[in-house]
Amino acid sequence: MASSRKSKSSSLSNRTEKILRGQIERGNHLIVALSGGVDSVVLLDLLAALSLKMQFKLSAVHVNHGISANADKWGKFCRDLCRTSGIPLKIAKLKISRESGVSLEAAARDARYQVFGKLKADYVVLAQHLDDQAETLLLQLLRGAGAKGLGAMPLVRKQSSDLAPRILRPLLEMPRSEIESYARNNQLHWITDESNTDVSFDRNFLRHEIFPVLEQRFPSYRTTFLRASRHLAEASSLLDELAAADGNNCSVAGKLQVEGLRKLDSPRAKNLLRHTLVQQGVTLPSTVKLEEILRQLLSSRPDAKLHIAFGNTEIRCFKGALHVRPLAVPAATDWLLAWRGEKLLGIPELGGTVSFLQQKGTGINLSKLMEKAVTIRPRQGGERLRPDCKRPRRSLKNLLQEAALPPWEREMLPLLFSGKHLVWVPGIGIDCEFQAAAGEPGLVVKWQRN
Repeated sequence: MASSRKSKSSSLSNRTEKILRGQIERGNHLIVALSGGVDSVVLLDLLAALSLKMQFKLSAVHVNHGISANADKWGKFCRDLCRTSGIPLKIAKLKISRESGVSLEAAARDARYQVFGKLKADYVVLAQHLDDQAETLLLQLLRGAGAKGLGAMPLVRKQSSDLAPRILRPLLEMPRSEIESYARNNQLHWITDESNTDVSFDRNFLRHEIFPVLEQRFPSYRTTFLRASRHLAEASSLLDELAAADGNNCSVAGKLQVEGLRKLDSPRAKNLLRHTLVQQGVTLPSTVKLEEILRQLLSSRPDAKLHIAFGNTEIRCFKGALHVRPLAVPAATDWLLAWRGEKLLGIPELGGTVSFLQQKGTGINLSKLMEKAVTIRPRQGGERLRPDCKRPRRSLKNLLQEAALPPWEREMLPLLFSGKHLVWVPGIGIDCEFQAAAGEPGLVVKWQRN
């Protein structure tokens, strides 16, 4: 019996090592997402041993969601466990806020992944396993998800930022029973979240009420579900390739053109729109909302000022091109900032920063600029500028229209003044009277949105 127990523990360790060797390199930094439950405790135990053998750096992060009355006790358990094992631990405390229509589970998950995205490491390692795969597939199916949502959780995936650590799930093909057996055989200790037995949560309902019945008739359902998910993941990948090809044919200067969408049949147009939103990091709207967005786009006139908002995102059209951006809050117009030589000047009203770099013979003539008080303010109407010394002074309104700047961006520009004289406008240029000549002290000014 003892030999059998050892072989099972050894098997789990060997398979985990094989997966890690196919993904990580010597010297990589891995952070275990440690909840204190049996799955993450087993993962920490496996990686602690393998870190010495494979020579990678190991630490842990515990996310305290603040939902359970026992949340602080779980944090203390994780702190004690890591201290005993000599593993550095970071504890992130959250205050979960959720939008209408978003479940507590989903809000907590989103907040947790935001924490993961800000960590400094090569990988965040999660303890999700084969049973989790099966639960996720059925939950997504019950929600009416498409091929992407029904695709299996990948072994490795990038997060939204290129600077964020990748997500690694080395236990994905290992059943919960094997993980729990490892924990008992190695006399590990863990905590149990009291909510795990609450069948009012969808995942727990499937776990405790549905899957035990399913297993009686279909004992291999876990691996069958995994196979189905992988088929759907492959189909989703092909749909992404099709969307990328359609996008190349329907875009100009990186912007999706409404006219290009009109040339596609409905499923391909919807697939391309969905792909475009995902590429922009947007949380996808419901299928009904996505179809309504597509309908409005396809039925709009070329000169229509279309504005569609959903969640924290808005879609606008300008000259037939699609602009996907964060939902904008109307900017205040009654602010005024003085510049007193700072290298950076944040403008929270516009959500960006103006930078100033002194450089001889280029940009704004610094001496002339400083003859009067230097201020920055938004457009108020009636401003005039002469960026081209060979042409007369013109209204800023005409210059912005000529530059083909979308209307909603024209009101979000910081204007630089010397006294009452407009000196500089982002994307338009410097007034002729203030342009630095060769050898003169110059100031290069740049505007960067956050």
